[in-house]
This record gives sequence, structure tokens and C-alpha cells, in this order.
Amino acid sequence: MTLTVPSAKRAFLLFTLSAALMAGCASMAAGPAKVADGVLTGPNGMTLYTFDRDTAGSGKSVCNGPCATNWPPLMAGDTDQASGDYSVITRDDGKKQWAFKGKPLYFWAKDLKPGDRTGDGFNKVWQLARP
Repeated sequence: MTLTVPSAKRAFLLFTLSAALMAGCASMAAGPAKVADGVLTGPNGMTLYTFDRDTAGSGKSVCNGPCATNWPPLMAGDTDQASGDYSVITRDDGKKQWAFKGKPLYFWAKDLKPGDRTGDGFNKVWQLARP
């Protein structure tokens, strides 16, 4: 005896299975950054940096005001959650920022295209964010 499933029910089952698989894959995401040529990059492909004056694990960024204009934070959404080496800190203005291994992550305003790394070593306190 062969069991047949009506096409509407089969479509529903396939959709449900697909949705479950996609949700599982989303939960395995590595975090808000990718690795390109040995450094962390943001979703836009731009190089990320860390600031030596930030204390790892403090949950704070000391780069605020004009500093954050030159070194824009890698912002996190209000619902983003820590995962693996990535954590979310709250900035002085109440907004959320991503951190890697406890160090807040930033872009450099003078990097113009993906692959630029002009902020590395700036004032001897800005470093490429490395995995």
C-alpha cells in the first residue's frame, strides 16, 4: 500500500522543514563580522579595528563623541545577543556596539573601500581587529 500526501499538505511540510533548517543555520552564524585576509571586517566588507584604551571585558567603550565620529562603532541592534567570541556592550549614549573577545569594534572613517587598512597603528593606539 502506498501512502500519498495531498500536494498542499506536502508543500506545507516542505515549507516547515525548510524554515526549521534555516532557523538552525541562522543560530550557527559566526557573528557580526567576517574574516578577510586575516582581519575582521564588518558586514559592508570594511576593516574593523580595536582601541588600546578600551579595557577588554569591561563592557564599555572609551571612544565617544568626536572619537566615535572618526572611529564609528560596529553597531548592534537592540535584540542582538552575544554569541561565541562576540558580545554586545552598551555605549555612553545608550546604543549597542559589538565587541570581539571583550574589545569593542570600530571602523575608521578614512578607510574608503573594502580592504583599506589605513587606521592600523594610528596614534599607536588603534589596531587591526584580528580573529
